[in-house]
Amino acid sequence: MSDFRAELLAAFAAEHREHLGAIREALAAEDADGAVALEPAALREVFRRAHSLKGAARAVDLPGLEAVAHRVESLLAREMDAAAGGPAHLAPAILALLHRGLDAIESAASAMAAGVEAPSVETVLAALDGAPAPPLAAPPLPQPPAAADAAETPAPAPAAAAPAAPGEGHLRVEAARVERLSAAMHGLKALIGRQDSTIAGLRGLEAEFRALRRGWDGLRAALPADPALAPRLRGFDAALGEAVRHLAGLSRQGRAMEDALDRAAAALQEEVEAIALVPAATVLGPLAAAAREMAREAGREVTVRTEGLEIQAERRVLQALKDPVLHLLRNALGHGAPRDGRRAEIGLRVAATGGGLAVTVWDNGPGPDLSAIEATAVLRGLLAPRAPGAPPPSADSLLALVFEPGFSTATEVDRLSGRGMGLSVVAEAAVALHGGAALRPRPGGGAEVVIALPPSTGRRSLLLVEAGGQVLGLPGGNGLVTVGPLLRINPDAIFAAEGRPVARLALEGGEALVPLASLASLIGRAEEPAAGPVPAVLLARGGARLALTVAALRDARSLVVTEVDAPGLDTALVSGAALLEDEAVALVLRPDGLLDRGLREAARPYTARPGAARPAPAAPQRRRHILVVDDSITTRTLERSILEAGGYRVTLAVDGVDALNSLREPGASVDLVLADVEMPRMDGFGLIEAIRADPHLAELPVILMTSRDSPGDVQRGMELGASAYLTKQGFDGQALLATIGQLI
Repeated sequence: MSDFRAELLAAFAAEHREHLGAIREALAAEDADGAVALEPAALREVFRRAHSLKGAARAVDLPGLEAVAHRVESLLAREMDAAAGGPAHLAPAILALLHRGLDAIESAASAMAAGVEAPSVETVLAALDGAPAPPLAAPPLPQPPAAADAAETPAPAPAAAAPAAPGEGHLRVEAARVERLSAAMHGLKALIGRQDSTIAGLRGLEAEFRALRRGWDGLRAALPADPALAPRLRGFDAALGEAVRHLAGLSRQGRAMEDALDRAAAALQEEVEAIALVPAATVLGPLAAAAREMAREAGREVTVRTEGLEIQAERRVLQALKDPVLHLLRNALGHGAPRDGRRAEIGLRVAATGGGLAVTVWDNGPGPDLSAIEATAVLRGLLAPRAPGAPPPSADSLLALVFEPGFSTATEVDRLSGRGMGLSVVAEAAVALHGGAALRPRPGGGAEVVIALPPSTGRRSLLLVEAGGQVLGLPGGNGLVTVGPLLRINPDAIFAAEGRPVARLALEGGEALVPLASLASLIGRAEEPAAGPVPAVLLARGGARLALTVAALRDARSLVVTEVDAPGLDTALVSGAALLEDEAVALVLRPDGLLDRGLREAARPYTARPGAARPAPAAPQRRRHILVVDDSITTRTLERSILEAGGYRVTLAVDGVDALNSLREPGASVDLVLADVEMPRMDGFGLIEAIRADPHLAELPVILMTSRDSPGDVQRGMELGASAYLTKQGFDGQALLATIGQLI
């Protein structure tokens, strides 16, 4: 393909989206009967854009697309003739044909951009040719200015097709490369963030040296005069002063470098994010056409509306949302038909929310059927049958159940619904993007499903709390769940109501009884005894609220959140990890997952207030000691969490050399070694060889746990003397604890 034709196609890609968007916007104002009334000026503008589409398609040699645009133009011309200079009333049948033609144009243009064969337009052309005649006939109007050119005269080439000025132009880059660049940028920011503790340590050292200098000055003044020591004291004094000055200079340079790196990283982040962003219409726009086609195939009349498709978002995020959104549109077509005779409407809305993204699919149907949801939940064992006279579950708790795997209230299978998939695929996609999904009644009637995602950047505002001996991060909500305010609950305000733990809280709007749940308990750690007011964080989604009790409220700060891939991770509760000072790791939790699980936990029978010590099982005479060896900070931290929750004492090592030093320390009493394979200095295979060669360690059980799962690696590990070989790909925490229990 020549550079000139590539420029023409790039220009057409932008031009056709602009024309299609403007035409669809003009045709969106339907009345109660599904018709659209257009003033003469608006109709001429729609006609002009259809004519421009035809000329642009001819300019880039797309005959099929040109033919469809010509039929759309002809259909509009007939409506203009019938209107005789007055307002035009486009009937639902005409609107359906126009939308079908526009969808065909969009599909052909998308295929062209993707480099694949465009779908046949013969069926669409036949449908447009068979359009019903307008009900009124009138003398033709004068041809609009935009149509005054001869029909065969090609439209002027778009401005973007002109040769680029020096230093300007376009460069095609694979989306995967942009995503890798974005990931590298976030990794760089994480490394820069790690130097904060180094700079802080340097400042602390500078302060200590200055204090040492002041102490030395006082001590020297108190020393008796000694001519023999005077030269040596002056030399020491000068050396100490020089060291203080040098350290102060290094501290200033460190602060200046820190500021410069922060500014450079921020500028890089802005540029990388700008490259990675595309309008939502580029990925989600064609789904509206797909929804109209599904409705046509099912023999249903429906209006499809779109809003906010000009919003910019990361292409990878939009691509990940494509299938879930299409599933929601299909679900809306199947469940959202009004029962009062109104014309069915479904909509797709994209909105920016505080740096994040919210994608909503709605319908104007009867809304969620809470009775059907409860009945299905009881049938599937998700809810216990209600006792006679008992109040129904809350609407929020019922609506959350629709995202359970396989949950569906459809009573029959058709082309649109009843496939047994339910909305779990939507929830799974939202969770994979660190967001959440919610079903709720739509104001004015109908239902809507919202997929809310956090900001695309890896740096997020986190509330740091302590629970179960860990520091954990709570993001500031995702558009569905609000996090806060922070609370200190008086023990006198905590009691049991109908077997549920609740607290009487003074909130905005008055006093309320709010369920309680312990964060430590939710993440599988032992609860800490609480004395005095209980620290807590309020989580809320719609009318559902939960007070999440913690051991301490630590801090609120902005940190780089990275992906986490470690064994035993509960992905329903954990979305990533953030690096703190001294290489400590804070797991970043999912507020929506905590709210759902906490409400389920709070519904269980309750006899003691949160924070009260639970009866502990009789402890063994000595806690078994496990040495965890892994060069990944995140993996070490998570493995320690699993093992400590299982009652073991844990020591950490960063590689095989570090592990051997720990094992050979005087008085060391390690009962088992859990080691990765790929590590610096000495890998897991080398560590096993060294352990088996040491007569004092030869009988020590060693478990290798690694992502290397080839038969050759497994055979080598077992031949070297590994007690067990576990792979991270199919691993869970219970499997690890069971294996350890068999060995020690």
